[in-house]
Amino acid sequence: MTKHNINYDTIIKLTNAISQCQDPEKIALITAENVTKAFDAKGCSVFLVNRKTRVMGLVASYGLSSKYLDKGIVCFMQPIKEAKDAVPIAIYDVMDDPRIQYPEEAKKEGISSLLGVPIISHNEIIGALRIYTEQPWEFSLNDISVVQAIALICGMAMEMSWMLKDHEEDLETCKMEDEEENTFGLGRIQNMNQLLRSIRGLKIEDPK
Repeated sequence: MTKHNINYDTIIKLTNAISQCQDPEKIALITAENVTKAFDAKGCSVFLVNRKTRVMGLVASYGLSSKYLDKGIVCFMQPIKEAKDAVPIAIYDVMDDPRIQYPEEAKKEGISSLLGVPIISHNEIIGALRIYTEQPWEFSLNDISVVQAIALICGMAMEMSWMLKDHEEDLETCKMEDEEENTFGLGRIQNMNQLLRSIRGLKIEDPK
């Protein structure tokens, strides 16, 4: 097992990177890429929970093949319940753990170990972040703490980007409504002016 020295410099670098991004998908991709490189891992994936379908939708990944990513649906109620129980899940051997949903696909991808942590925003679980390693890896408490902090930052950044996007859409809607109201008001003024011009143009004859 390779020794990985992960510290809070990783969090600082990641925070600086995502602070310059306002797109939630880009934030997820930046997170996945930085986590993979910082941990020298096989890859990393970011999922978001769809509460209606109970399915974990893949938002971004780094280092994993499209074949593995297309292996099948990842359910919210699946055995690996980091996104349901709000607890980190560390799996040393993906081929010898009943919680793995697609063990054969993981083996073909060259994955040995997995760490999954929930993505939480405003005390609500919105998804999960997973790290995959080629070599068997016993994740330390420090590893788990760092990944949990990264997932928290990722969740808050995505939440803020959604709020900003909604705010911009609301402003655009208000702008359109104001323009429509101004156009309607201008039309009324124009009609009134036409009416006044018509009145002024009337010739009133004296009664005989």
